[in-house]
Amino acid sequence: MKDRTTESDSLYDNLENMPIGELLHSINREDKKVPEVVEGCIPQIEKIVLEVSKRMKAGGRLFYIGAGTSGRLGIVDASECPPTFGVSHDMVIGLIAGGDSAIRKAVEFAEDDTEQAWKDLSEYNIGPNDSVIGIAASGTTPYVIGGVKDARENGLFTGCITCNDGSPLAQAVEVPVEAVVGPEFVTGSTRMKAGTAQKLILNMISTGVMISLGRVKGNKMVDMQLSNDKLVERGCRMLMNSLNISRVEAQELLSSYGSVRKVIEHYKK
Repeated sequence: MKDRTTESDSLYDNLENMPIGELLHSINREDKKVPEVVEGCIPQIEKIVLEVSKRMKAGGRLFYIGAGTSGRLGIVDASECPPTFGVSHDMVIGLIAGGDSAIRKAVEFAEDDTEQAWKDLSEYNIGPNDSVIGIAASGTTPYVIGGVKDARENGLFTGCITCNDGSPLAQAVEVPVEAVVGPEFVTGSTRMKAGTAQKLILNMISTGVMISLGRVKGNKMVDMQLSNDKLVERGCRMLMNSLNISRVEAQELLSSYGSVRKVIEHYKK
């Protein structure tokens, strides 16, 4: 593999001497580059969404595996699927090297074990309809590379999100997404532009898959979990606008049926 872009020197120097305003404008200038890079990755992202959707319609699940920031981003995306789309918590699953304790605190050398990811995946009774997406800015994380290799050998669909060209991770999967966003503002700090690119791509994957599975109606989250007052209020507004009913009636129906979708289906009958 050639020199890693994610480790290349920042385009800026003497950061400690910059006025705060200049620091912030410079960070923002770099951040603006990220969406354009992600746009160039859409053909590969599309392939992942299509493959994952096909397998999930057959009963499969989506697994994200990563270490450090990448692992945390996968867990965040997975954890947002149940409240947003009303799916079960075992439909989209994020795994991080070092286990759940690594979500808050780094676990030393956990990412260097090439066999642990498959052990972690195997606890979920993994099957051929499942999909595994490896997330690693560097594209060299042993935990992630080992995991996708084992997954692919066992017949699962594999993809990845990385921020370097020609990485070992990209070579190990069926559909690599390589979002090369360039040097970080702070050299090597991939929680910045690389992390932003990964987050944008994860948003696209999970949202695209869930829409393909019918979890959005029109442009509304009709299956969202009504887990707080804000979401109940959102559900009421959806029903008031869709069915032309009063707030009181919307609240009563939502309380009775438990979801926007079920209320709308009831009305259709």
